[in-house]
Amino acid sequence: MYSLLQLFMEQIRETTWVQWLAVALGVAEVLLARSNNIWLYPTGILATALSILLLMEAQLYAESALNVYYVVMSIYGWIYWIKKRDLPPVKITFSNKNEWIISLVISLGGWAVLYILLKSFTPSNVPVWDAFVSATAWAGMWLLARRKVENWILLNVSNLFAVPLLFYKKLPMFAVLTVFLFVVAIFGYFEWKKKAKSLKLKAESR
Repeated sequence: MYSLLQLFMEQIRETTWVQWLAVALGVAEVLLARSNNIWLYPTGILATALSILLLMEAQLYAESALNVYYVVMSIYGWIYWIKKRDLPPVKITFSNKNEWIISLVISLGGWAVLYILLKSFTPSNVPVWDAFVSATAWAGMWLLARRKVENWILLNVSNLFAVPLLFYKKLPMFAVLTVFLFVVAIFGYFEWKKKAKSLKLKAESR
């Protein structure tokens, strides 16, 4: 236990100001999202852009590609928010059988495709792990876009495997941020589950 703590402290001391800034912006983005503030988008875009550079340096290529997608979706979300913010949000629901199948295909198929790409075209020394973290996050984001409760489960599977990977790649503050996101996702799951059940009961009582 002491050796792990010592290793963590050594990694913290070696952390660059760019990583500190990226993590601070990432935390700010989550807090702004929680308060439904439009500033979450520019904050998130800057945080993600910095993350791409740091992940590329750490040779986490699949996660870098995933973050490029985050930037694109953040820009889209920012534009969509401005145009549609006065309209009612899409209702939160549970995934059906077909959506679960699609999620598994994205997770397993994406894992295989990303692994082959990383193994064949990059010098990555963690292609299996990097590919799995990104593929499960892709599936979680697909469910999130559809406002499905189970998105939090897949996102947290990704987070769970990302934490040790980030420590291994000497990105300790990114690992700490991922732990923070893991906790947020747990609360998100139970909050969305409660809302989905409430909406389902209302629909059934009509």
